[in-house]
Amino acid sequence: MGDNKRKRGRKAKTPASETLDHPAPVTTTAPNSTSTAMDDVFSVGNVELIDTTASPHHRRLRARPNHSEKPHALPTGRRHARPLDNGGGDFSVPSDVVGVSPAVAMEADPAAWVARALPAMDSVVKVFCVHTEPNFSLPWQRKRQYSSSSSGFVIGGRRVLTNAHSVEHYTQVKLKKRGSDTKYLATVLAIGTECDIAMLTVDDDEFWQGMSPVEFGELPTLQDAVTVVGYPIGGDTISVTSGVVSRIEILSYVHGSTELLGLQIDAAINSGNSGGPAFNDKGNCVGIAFQSLKHEDAENIGYVIPTPVIMHFIQDYEKNGGYTGFPILGVEWQKMENPDLRMAMGMKPDQKGVRIRRIDPTAPESKVLKPSDVILSFDGVDIANDGTVPFRHGERIGFSYLISQKYTGDNAAIKVLRNSDIFKFDIKLDSHRRLIPAHSKGKPPSYYIIAGFVFTTVSVPYLRSEVCG
Repeated sequence: MGDNKRKRGRKAKTPASETLDHPAPVTTTAPNSTSTAMDDVFSVGNVELIDTTASPHHRRLRARPNHSEKPHALPTGRRHARPLDNGGGDFSVPSDVVGVSPAVAMEADPAAWVARALPAMDSVVKVFCVHTEPNFSLPWQRKRQYSSSSSGFVIGGRRVLTNAHSVEHYTQVKLKKRGSDTKYLATVLAIGTECDIAMLTVDDDEFWQGMSPVEFGELPTLQDAVTVVGYPIGGDTISVTSGVVSRIEILSYVHGSTELLGLQIDAAINSGNSGGPAFNDKGNCVGIAFQSLKHEDAENIGYVIPTPVIMHFIQDYEKNGGYTGFPILGVEWQKMENPDLRMAMGMKPDQKGVRIRRIDPTAPESKVLKPSDVILSFDGVDIANDGTVPFRHGERIGFSYLISQKYTGDNAAIKVLRNSDIFKFDIKLDSHRRLIPAHSKGKPPSYYIIAGFVFTTVSVPYLRSEVCG
């Protein structure tokens, strides 16, 4: 008896990952029923409208294709318009079936239920990338190749946006359209490491047939509905998850080792969602999924790159013919909420600002700013003692948001308090050039060999490879 007992055990937990692209899965044969169900849900002809706020006992409404025959006229029919995610399309609700299960009513008169496929869904593509990371310990070699898959979407100008970490150290990048079995070779136009955005294009004209670009929307507000579309782990077809905007603030971008504006949402974001668009209820893109928080005390915390950061990346590329980066002030500052500290800095009761603790010697601001200077305003916007500035009605945000709205080479007016005197400086902003670079920007490490000794540049990726390797 003891030998015949079957032991039960829990499945091993999937290791947490900060970025959301995942290695290419091994091809397996799925049951026909599952494949058919997925094709029915996401085919162009059949669209399944799922209301996530409905009760679990509420049946789902499946909209069937619009046939060429005219629907039968109903004597007491009425039409309720229901906006879809793309802002268009509605379906008819006959009045004589009110109170009846929608599935039963649909079977009674299928032609009365008509819905239109979301055009934005066809603009989402699957990105296949082959990576070859450099070997920082042996800089003349490269590590073994590996593959990954992520998401992307089409924008104007025959271009595709995805995440920078999805094509980091790329050797080959291919794109596959929804409903297609062909992979098209892509060319990487620009990689924004700081903002974790990459721009691709495809030379094959066949790829662009029937593709409509995604329209960008405004920055959403709290509790606005968002829908994340992509190709995450767990299947091969397109996936849709929905949620709301939970938080809007300056976030830490893990891949770029920088801080920019970001959205926190409660929609499920998994590995493979990287580069996928987040749509609002009007069908406009309001962000790009790029990372999530994996912690035992946190649930459903995903992060999205908002439209201001996306438009900055696109306009920077169009203006300069390439990505130049986000400017940075190059200082470390501290809050001035302590009244004794404000008094020691010679601040008046009506003056607010932040104190400079350290200035990066490689930053251009080091020529005009000094430690212990108190920054009172940036470009005419007063800075509070906690380092925030007015953002929107009832909201405040870190003043680094004002800097991130600038472009490399732009001028900015800074008002500082130094020894109880006010000074105004007009500085030229530039991208941050650190003594120890935080990333290699996809380039292999440079090295020099002399008398058997190998010299290479010090960088954060090199230090990580030595510690982790």
